Amino acid sequence: MVSKSRQILAFVITAILLIALFCLAVNTGSLQVNLPQLLSGLFVAYDPTVATIYDLRFPRILIALLGGAAVAVSGALLQAVLRNPLADPGIIGISSGASFAAIIIVAFFPMLFFFTPLFAFLGGIIAFALVYGLSWKGGFSPLRIILIGVAVNAMFTGLLQAFNSGTGNVYEGAANIVNANISMKTWDDFTTLFVWVVIGLLLSLTIMQRCNLLALEDKTARSLGVRVNRSRLIISLIAVLLASISTSIIGPISFLGLIVPHIARLLVGSNHKVLIPYCMILGAFILLLTDTVGRVIVAPNEISAAVVMAVVGGPFFIALLCGTRRKYVG
Repeated sequence: MVSKSRQILAFVITAILLIALFCLAVNTGSLQVNLPQLLSGLFVAYDPTVATIYDLRFPRILIALLGGAAVAVSGALLQAVLRNPLADPGIIGISSGASFAAIIIVAFFPMLFFFTPLFAFLGGIIAFALVYGLSWKGGFSPLRIILIGVAVNAMFTGLLQAFNSGTGNVYEGAANIVNANISMKTWDDFTTLFVWVVIGLLLSLTIMQRCNLLALEDKTARSLGVRVNRSRLIISLIAVLLASISTSIIGPISFLGLIVPHIARLLVGSNHKVLIPYCMILGAFILLLTDTVGRVIVAPNEISAAVVMAVVGGPFFIALLCGTRRKYVG
């Protein structure tokens, strides 16, 4: 049981680090400004350097913050629904399903581009339904969910590769639009992401108690008046919404939804009333951190945040998988 003071300390320290990282990210690159110049250029008088930073860096930074928060909360919700510490929207195929649906819409129905997030949501639902349906066998086995999720992920990835090869890479540009580096995003992308992610995050705050109750055995939860299946469905839809919308804008980010909830539980405990709000802050911090590291480590070139997360998250996932294998069979 994590003490209240430790939880408050974790929130305060992470928030301070997030603000400091935001300031660092704004000044990372060939153009740099001090704080008074930045504030003056934003709110007082036009400054060409500040205007350039505002147009190029601010959308990227804010999209990283929103996307990180969304994917992290999605991972926490999926782990609650599936009772599986290894659940992650990237690992179990939700992100690849959403990405595939978004690419098909961009390629063949460009007039529906504005509705790409909705179709990505539909693709995520299909992927999750496949994983959920194929994994259920009188209950959930953590390893079975992961194995089937990996298979579903591979299926959608293979479909996308077959689509690109079968069309002679004519529609490869559509894939580049969906899976582009965060640096390619604009204020329009931020606006779209902001609307849907804020809706998803607000909805996640309304089902925190349900997540706590799902940690109980189904019979116990039902005896307390909980509609278990209905709660699972609602929480799953919110999780898929957050993961799919983020994927349609920033592309798949593997392991973020796996790493953040585990770190958050170590710092603030397993109570979802505290865990979910903290995942928002920590997820935003970690994705912005990986994006900033990718900008700095090989400057003036860049490494995408997805690649950095894959390098860091791979060993983390292997360690968790080894630990889970000792506890569960099949």
